[in-house]
Amino acid sequence: MIKLIAIDLDGTLLNENKEITPETKEALTKAKAKGVKVVLCTGRPLLGMAHFLEELNLKEEGDYGITYNGGLVQKTQTGEVLSQKTLTKAQIEELYQLTNELQVPLNFIDLVQVYAPPYPENRESLYGGIMKALPMVPTTMADLPEDAEFNKAVIAVDVAILDEAIAKIPVEFTEKYTMMKSRPVLLEVLNKEVDKGRGLAVLCDLLDIKPEEVMALGDEENDLAMIQFAGLGVAMGNATEEVKNGAQFVTKSNHENGVAYAVEKFVLNEETFNSHSNA
Repeated sequence: MIKLIAIDLDGTLLNENKEITPETKEALTKAKAKGVKVVLCTGRPLLGMAHFLEELNLKEEGDYGITYNGGLVQKTQTGEVLSQKTLTKAQIEELYQLTNELQVPLNFIDLVQVYAPPYPENRESLYGGIMKALPMVPTTMADLPEDAEFNKAVIAVDVAILDEAIAKIPVEFTEKYTMMKSRPVLLEVLNKEVDKGRGLAVLCDLLDIKPEEVMALGDEENDLAMIQFAGLGVAMGNATEEVKNGAQFVTKSNHENGVAYAVEKFVLNEETFNSHSNA
């Protein structure tokens, strides 16, 4: 029996217009009324999904959110932090040196703002158009306090430039940090102990919910860890092939109410599932 539904936002919960469809809202409302925890899991900060939480009535006592790709587990009603993994100033400085060598822009983020250090020439960051919930603040490495902590760093640039840069990242960095694409133009860099699967595991431990009692839905590389953690990992019809291959079930796409379809099938109607089956 599913006791918790973990849902990615872009490309999963949201359709191509960045909206929650009435069908999806109805299915999730019924699931919550049945006593199932509905948890939004995103790379965004809590403020960046506040309107979706309100729309789904997920800001009550006993509601939770997983933000910064698993780096933060919070109570949505109060913002209280239950678990947090961060990057240090020294790590940000190391990443900034790398991105300058690769000629791509770096931004880094804490709970209240996005930091924008000087970018390489003709390599403006696209992140301001992606992250609109937090203010973008110009900074330099010298401006940062020695004890500063950051929830993640990001490289947001044209997909061809980004993919070329990713191919040149030394293995020492990929071993030291969690690096994942959350959309074609965005690479996220986090504490090595962070991914959505680990964030989900922390919350399940707090709630005494077993992995086999969890359904997780996603579409991109950053969703794969939680899909693999969950007893029922669901890939959207529009998911990458890697995510589809890592899931137990492939539902319909995000513009075909794929979340609603899976919730109705496995949570509301409590159907069992066959490994690696499709909608």
